[in-house]
Amino acid sequence: MLRNAEWTPHMDRAYPMAMAISVPRYTIEELQHFPDDGNRYELLDGLLLVTPSPGVSHEVVVARLAATLAAVVQATGDACVVCHGAVVQARDTQLEPDLLVFPSRFAGAAKWQEITERWLAVEVVSRSSRIYDREFKRDAYLALGVQEVWLVDRHAQTVEVSRARGVHVMVDDVLRWWPPGVGRVVEIPLAELFAGTALE
Repeated sequence: MLRNAEWTPHMDRAYPMAMAISVPRYTIEELQHFPDDGNRYELLDGLLLVTPSPGVSHEVVVARLAATLAAVVQATGDACVVCHGAVVQARDTQLEPDLLVFPSRFAGAAKWQEITERWLAVEVVSRSSRIYDREFKRDAYLALGVQEVWLVDRHAQTVEVSRARGVHVMVDDVLRWWPPGVGRVVEIPLAELFAGTALE
């Protein structure tokens, strides 16, 4: 144990100089050439995020959420609810939430980059994506202008709601969302959302 920053000649041998690790960075254009192998390939500031194909229960929860949200904001023409949309910025960031809700005026957009207002991004977290979703993607969505982010945890049967970086509200009973300018509330009982879903 070193005391008072002592140095001895053998330290250079015991602690060789660390080697810098080069992390490859990619562009969205390069991402288009990745294999269609079921994995989800995303970019955050050029860094590659890879998560495996989701399981059945994951997709059941996504479908239930999509149906509930669509019944309130899509059927009335206020917004679009899409599964696996994209939040894109510049040449090196492309994130794909499980659900994305944006105003209906962007329904005719030819590219994801053209959608400049996003009301809600939803990630149904799994064991393989938990770290990415909580530590990286949530704050990235908010920084990219998404107004609200939900992290849906099937294991804990909770939803973590974020509207600002570092501010999270945990919901474990009824999830309520007020879509901007719509004048109606979406209510989602979590017991019904998670009913009968297995944990992969």
